[in-house]
Amino acid sequence: MPNDVALDAIDRNILRDLQDDGRMTNVELARRAGLTAPPCLRRVRALEEAGVIEGYHAKLNSGALGYGITVFALVSLRSQAEDDLRLFEQHVAELAEVRECHMLNGEIDFILKIVAHDLQGFQQFLTSKLTTAPNVASVKTSLTIRTSKDVPGIPVDPA
Repeated sequence: MPNDVALDAIDRNILRDLQDDGRMTNVELARRAGLTAPPCLRRVRALEEAGVIEGYHAKLNSGALGYGITVFALVSLRSQAEDDLRLFEQHVAELAEVRECHMLNGEIDFILKIVAHDLQGFQQFLTSKLTTAPNVASVKTSLTIRTSKDVPGIPVDPA
């Protein structure tokens, strides 16, 4: 992970603008950064090559695609040996319903963000794909009632 990349105020403005709107044209991005298009594009390419910009994606409306529920699952494993942790991570990486997987410190080993079409679909996923995964000791779930904030990315601090 790039943590030693020197970013100036222009780079940070570019990152903030691209994170807010990844479809922004290079001409508009350059205008906002106070540059002409060619040097702006060079900066963007350099940020991509340095690994600061990891990719671009479209934010989709889950409800419009029929995914009516989001669930957070707290997963505890029987063993925390590195091979067992990696085996679990590999398993969930193959499950499309799992949108995020984070290893935690403490009593819980992983927290997963899971989407499903409905409660019945989630129950099927839970019993056939998650609780049956290798080394899973327990799964505690919480259904999302409402999302009041869903901001992708990270804060871009000023230079």
